[in-house]
Amino acid sequence: MSLKTSIISVLKPQYFWDVDFLTLNETSSSRLIIERVFTLGEVHEMNQVIGYYGRKKVFNVLSNLRYIDPKTLNFIAKLFNKPVKTFKCYKLQQSNPQHWNL
Repeated sequence: MSLKTSIISVLKPQYFWDVDFLTLNETSSSRLIIERVFTLGEVHEMNQVIGYYGRKKVFNVLSNLRYIDPKTLNFIAKLFNKPVKTFKCYKLQQSNPQHWNL
């Protein structure tokens, strides 16, 4: 079985609770797949996604997301050996600071 033909079959349907998992397309839903696996998935699933889509495409998708939680952002920055300042979500967070936490 080739990794190229089985990326959907190795993903957990729980990551895609709000879409029809059976009609998920690897090509047209690549941004959704990458985002969900990196925010909700395990390391071996992240490696499978990187193996399927390639490091460059995965990094491009992740760097253009509007929101990534801080822990995941730090993990992704270390994984791709990039500073957190290169991610769009970091720039947006810095430009919209909260006044205080209650």
